[in-house]
Amino acid sequence: MDMCLSSAQQPGHFGETPRTSDGQLEAKKKETLQKDGIGGLPVDSDGIEPSLQSLQKYTPTNYASYTQENYTYAGKKIVIQESIESYGAVVWPGAVALCQYLEEHTEELNLRDAKVLEIGAGPGLVSIVASILGAQVTATDLPDVLGNLQYNLLKNTLQCAVHLPDVKELVWGEDLEQNFPKSTFYYDYLLASDVVYHHYSLDKLLATMVYLCQPGTVLLWANKFRFSTDYEFLEKFKQVFNTTLLAEFPESTTKLFKGTLKWD
Repeated sequence: MDMCLSSAQQPGHFGETPRTSDGQLEAKKKETLQKDGIGGLPVDSDGIEPSLQSLQKYTPTNYASYTQENYTYAGKKIVIQESIESYGAVVWPGAVALCQYLEEHTEELNLRDAKVLEIGAGPGLVSIVASILGAQVTATDLPDVLGNLQYNLLKNTLQCAVHLPDVKELVWGEDLEQNFPKSTFYYDYLLASDVVYHHYSLDKLLATMVYLCQPGTVLLWANKFRFSTDYEFLEKFKQVFNTTLLAEFPESTTKLFKGTLKWD
């Protein structure tokens, strides 16, 4: 197994934590996310290599604690810095399912040099895997997520990705034409995992998906289905996208869909 990490494998003073099962991890996340508590940056400047410091544009959010989780995809060890104090700082089941699909269908997807944008990248696992597989990746999320996202991307791709992934702020439904003009930005693939859950931005999410897709763009969306609103979103999704169910993961009630925008 190859190491894809930069030479300093751990960020500063934080040690590794053992993986738990998906059910245990998600229960732990849900319990902790209900609590308040902010403090303590995940890394200090002495713990980041100069090469990373010079590229790090965003500062990780000041959460009380961070842990590290280990993953292996495409023969590479990936270490993700997470915090269970934020939905956007943890890896959810949909991301794991999507990474597994990307790894198993590399030749079919032909990701090498493909232009890829991930919506709601969180701690960055999917974007890291896509980068390792050769894609030109833009990882997007809300402003408070970008620091940890960029840290994980740099740490895991700097030594092995052909194209260093980019990080951009993307608030669903806002300033799309200004920040992602269609005349400039075209994507072969749009990736999304566990972006649908019980929140109030589902219409804006769908509008963002539609906007970012152009003729030829393939949307791969993996999601753990938890609530009735998840299925309601799926029905709206099918109205505007030609939709194919690519895979199901019963152990985590996760489904993976392929979508191409319907054109009049």
